[in-house]
Amino acid sequence: MKTIIFKKFFAIALIVITGVFSSCNYLSIEKYVENDLKLDSVFTQRRLLDAFMWGTTRYLPADEGNIIFGPFTPGPLATDEGFSHYRTSAGLSFVLGQINASYLGSFDSNMGGWTVWYQAIRHCNLVLSRMNECQDCLKVDIERITGYTKFMRAYAYYLILMNHGPVILIGDEVIANNEEIAFYDRQRDLYDDCIDYICKEFEEAAIDLPYRQLNQVMDFGRPTKGAAYGLVARLRLQHASDLYNGGASAKSYFGNWTRKTDGKHYIQQVYDPGRWALAAAAAKRVIDLSDSRGKLYYLHTIKLAPGFMLYKESRVEMEIDEETGEEKEVEVITGGLPTNTRDPNYLNDWSDDGNGGAGGICPYQSYLYMFSGDAEMTGIAEFIWGRNSPSMTGTTRYSFPQTNNGLNSVCVTQKIIDAYEMKDGTSITNSTLYNPNGFTPKRLEPFLDYRLNLGVSNMYVNREPRFYASIGFCEAFWPNRSTTNVANKDLTVQYYVDSSDGMSGPNPDDYPITGYVLKKWVSNNDAWNNGEGAIQLPKPFPMIRYAEILLAYAEALNQLDKSYTVQLDGRDVTVSRNKDQIKWAFNQVRYRAGLPGLNDADVEDAGLVMQKIKRECMVEFLFENRRYFDVRRWGDYEASENQPIMGMNVSGTKAAYYQKMIVPSVRVSQRVVDRKMIFLPIPKLEMLRLPKFDQNPGW
Repeated sequence: MKTIIFKKFFAIALIVITGVFSSCNYLSIEKYVENDLKLDSVFTQRRLLDAFMWGTTRYLPADEGNIIFGPFTPGPLATDEGFSHYRTSAGLSFVLGQINASYLGSFDSNMGGWTVWYQAIRHCNLVLSRMNECQDCLKVDIERITGYTKFMRAYAYYLILMNHGPVILIGDEVIANNEEIAFYDRQRDLYDDCIDYICKEFEEAAIDLPYRQLNQVMDFGRPTKGAAYGLVARLRLQHASDLYNGGASAKSYFGNWTRKTDGKHYIQQVYDPGRWALAAAAAKRVIDLSDSRGKLYYLHTIKLAPGFMLYKESRVEMEIDEETGEEKEVEVITGGLPTNTRDPNYLNDWSDDGNGGAGGICPYQSYLYMFSGDAEMTGIAEFIWGRNSPSMTGTTRYSFPQTNNGLNSVCVTQKIIDAYEMKDGTSITNSTLYNPNGFTPKRLEPFLDYRLNLGVSNMYVNREPRFYASIGFCEAFWPNRSTTNVANKDLTVQYYVDSSDGMSGPNPDDYPITGYVLKKWVSNNDAWNNGEGAIQLPKPFPMIRYAEILLAYAEALNQLDKSYTVQLDGRDVTVSRNKDQIKWAFNQVRYRAGLPGLNDADVEDAGLVMQKIKRECMVEFLFENRRYFDVRRWGDYEASENQPIMGMNVSGTKAAYYQKMIVPSVRVSQRVVDRKMIFLPIPKLEMLRLPKFDQNPGW
């Protein structure tokens, strides 16, 4: 949240913010005197109070889409989904062991991290403590300021918790900056208490937040009730998961981590199944959220024209010419969704209420257009909380080939490629559609505005739509339509060692070392050629999508062993493992992707359902900053990250290229997998100042 989205600061407020709060933090013991006269003038007027309130955003992430080079999260390059052999990033620094308590790099800088986020909390507390001094504020103004301020405070705590673990909860206290050190020497709160407090803050913020922003364009990115409730649902799901809920990984990772002041475990060691019920109820609340205009959130879809067939294929048959009586070749067009699935609802037409099937939509465009900029971002009902992301727009250059002035270096791993299923929903390991050998003998056009040219490896044929929407592979087609240079349009990009976009190209650093680049945010209209009219459509970045809430709901229901009654919104909510609801939630995400979903037999097996949910999250949320946290909460971190980074043989010509192998980079062997890396460390300087404070385990 930054000023590009929120209200601009007034000049006087900027002076106050910059002059007074550039370094204030309750953990910073610097002694100085605040300018009370300037503060008094700010809090007495609504317009200045508004500007001061939005000033909190200077301490929060400027652009959550900055997940590759950004300062606020390790992101995809700190997981098994992404890799880069030469571009520096916060995530790579983390997994290469370059981050420690003495040096957190960008994770504790003026752009983000422990210190800055506590500055946000203190700033919010100051607003809440003095906003009633406003002389021209109406009741509605106070309510609005309260909602946004509490949301931003809770979000700052959320960022600290997700990255650094248990926080120090300071409530509404405006911590003085001129006390003795003993005043600041406080212990960290237990993880359970942190979760409950942050969720309570989001709940209270939601009371005063709007269902929708009145100006969808100007206010796109400002939080709403859905954003607050969505973050509650995410936190409740994490709190119920194995690592934080007394599971095997909780015992293994945190069994010996206790608070020095009282010996209590920071992370609960006793399993509480009721947490899954609360997570399910929190997710269902978001699913059901509506206002006077109707339901707020749906999966994003692009409808097909009546009678249009997906997966159009052709075959040559012989028939008798009625005029000549001679036999001749005739091309027969076949198409439609695969019919040999075990899901009886799959072939039904799509319905926004989740009760239909996969028919009547283009799954490729439905998925891609959320990210590529081809759909108006402010009108995407799947975005529970999203924003315009200049960082992501710029990051697309790291996917483009050298021949289009690209840098070819944000790479996707073979593990992700192999996780994408075939178009009938079968995995590559048990599908008759998967062929790792040979090349396409003709051009294929499986979707609207997408084609596979002659000579594409058969291993990339008949894959699910999200694969084509997300992945750039060798021999993939890049339209680059916005360039005015015809020579740079309609490129078939090759990554072979002897190709211009491979490792022997004009710039030997600019090649995809795994053989794959991220294409998820790339539109067919984008191009990067200098001075050739090339443009890049503005890209959105979703902090929370409706698809995440649906899968969270399915996951939480699937973990229940009986009925539980939990409290939400001041009322009792009873939740159980409703098999129909699991299918309903999970299958919507599958159908939008053009794939069959769970059937009655599948949903009887909770282990199988969980396995499918994990794979679905892996693919659906590629490079959306979810996997880093998912593998940790599931207790899968070490098992997942210990697998080597694989890709194609990028040092080979076409004859040898299509071999899966460990990526030939020293960075692969240097990657560190250590259970201490569940959390980032707390800055060492803070540890020295606070005797009662406990560092994260292993650091």
